[in-house]
Amino acid sequence: MSKVFARNLISNTQVMATDGTEIGTLTNIVLEIKAGHLIDLMVEPNINLDTTKYKKEGNYILLPFDSVSAIKDYIIIDKMRARAGN
Repeated sequence: MSKVFARNLISNTQVMATDGTEIGTLTNIVLEIKAGHLIDLMVEPNINLDTTKYKKEGNYILLPFDSVSAIKDYIIIDKMRARAGN
């Protein structure tokens, strides 16, 4: 993926999967400070989303940043790469 500006990752951006599934709403970003690498997107999941296969922290799911395939009006992720254990 090309470079992404932080302003494009603002909170309340909708997160969708490549298959059109609505994952939820971006609430925060986890990064590794020393190197400045984005690690995870913290997402408030949609109420109908089965979250059992995702890494969780409290009421949120954590989606690895490397699962992001596009950032435009929505953040698009690859569900298979976003699931825990992959």
